[in-house]
Amino acid sequence: MTGRIHSIDAMRMVAMAFVVTIHTDLFRGVGAYGTAINFVTDSTARFAVPFFFLAAGYFFAHKTADGDPVAYFKTRAVRIGSIYAFGLALAAPVFLAGAVVREAATGGAVASVAVERLATFVSPLELLYYGDSVSVILWFLPALLFSLGLVCAFARLDAAEYLLPVSLALHVVGLLGASYTMFVDVPLEVRDALFFGFFYTSVGYVIASREWQPTAERSRRYLGATLLFGALHLAERYALGYASTGASITEEVYVASYTVGTALFSISLFVFLLSRPNLGRSTPLPSWGTYAVGVYVAHPAVLFVLERTAEALEFAGYDVEGTLLWHLVLTPATFFGALLVYLAAHRVGAIEIGGIHLPHSLARYVGRD
Repeated sequence: MTGRIHSIDAMRMVAMAFVVTIHTDLFRGVGAYGTAINFVTDSTARFAVPFFFLAAGYFFAHKTADGDPVAYFKTRAVRIGSIYAFGLALAAPVFLAGAVVREAATGGAVASVAVERLATFVSPLELLYYGDSVSVILWFLPALLFSLGLVCAFARLDAAEYLLPVSLALHVVGLLGASYTMFVDVPLEVRDALFFGFFYTSVGYVIASREWQPTAERSRRYLGATLLFGALHLAERYALGYASTGASITEEVYVASYTVGTALFSISLFVFLLSRPNLGRSTPLPSWGTYAVGVYVAHPAVLFVLERTAEALEFAGYDVEGTLLWHLVLTPATFFGALLVYLAAHRVGAIEIGGIHLPHSLARYVGRD
């Protein structure tokens, strides 16, 4: 295992802030300039999810360099599974209550809505693989689990040299199905492990397993590549969402998630961080990085409550969602609200930060990370 990479630890919390920014739709709908700013911030933030896959693959390679990849994967699977279960336990009651309250307010059939929503929550494929049965935001955790499982399988079969070509080919299919539908129709859900997470996890794994250590002497080149690819990523999304459709950036919102530029931007940023391992060391960010996963799993429920509160205020005659103040408050309120929920869960013994995300009475039966 390499020494501590403070830049990666620091970026975890920064990347998570960008993830929250994507989900809160910063400044979307706040006039023409607000929608344009939303496009820029959303495009910039697209590095965040690939970053987490890259980091997971990178550290998986280091952890298994002199050991059994299957044994370590089992350990990771337990922890990821417990984090996912914790996220579901937070989100499901909140989302169910929201559906019931909304139905009751309109005089609908509350019982049937509750049963229907519960049935959706436990739909096997969506719950266990796609991760979107309760909240689409939680898709990352099952995708990470299956991505690591695929990487582990290749490593166990001594076929790691095939990781990049295979995962890249699958990712190209995923990109065609997500952002380049004008060229081909891919009748599959592509925001998953196979077509998305597997590629980035494989890249991280290959960088570490081949013992490539980007040097500090070239860090400026890596930073330059990151800025260049970031600009190209922004231009590519503009071309796909606006130039090719005739839409106006100030009136409509481009919603496709990831493109070719996303990969170039994300990977070059990750390599830059590896070349500057002490970046951010003098700040609190590296120590905060351990809380990033907690913000991730808690923020769907917190955001849902905040958004329903805004709807209630609008029903009462106060249109807050279209105001600048609301957008300035929503993102930090979601981020820090989720962090407080996570810390509170740890404080009452519901989870163990940095370990198994289960109550202490259950954690001892499944082991520790």
